[in-house]
Amino acid sequence: MYYDTDCGGVVHNLAYLRWVEECRTKMAPHIGIDYVTLARQDCHLVLVSHEVQYKSPAFMADEMKILGWVEKVEKSCFYCRFQIRRAEDNRLCVTVRQRLALVQMPKGRPQRIPAEWYACQAPAEDLLDD
Repeated sequence: MYYDTDCGGVVHNLAYLRWVEECRTKMAPHIGIDYVTLARQDCHLVLVSHEVQYKSPAFMADEMKILGWVEKVEKSCFYCRFQIRRAEDNRLCVTVRQRLALVQMPKGRPQRIPAEWYACQAPAEDLLDD
């Protein structure tokens, strides 16, 4: 999208993070995460950290391909990995690693990751046209 780029037509760094958030939200049901049920239990996923590596720029009107998967699950947190590639030539543009915690609100207490999330450490693909 035009608003995702700078005056030179290069995709802005915040756009990549928004795309990753969108990918993770779309892959959630495929890995057993039900945001509605969690919210009814006053549990929420909290982003603890982002590690972003910019490899190659993307440009306005490039079609981007995002691959996301659960890398690792621990007692009260899990890690997701993402690769953002230009669809035309499959060139790697950005890699992202996120650490998320399951937190009981409003106390902010960490919760155990449900057992079914441990079995969902397989890639899920999401194609965005940006």
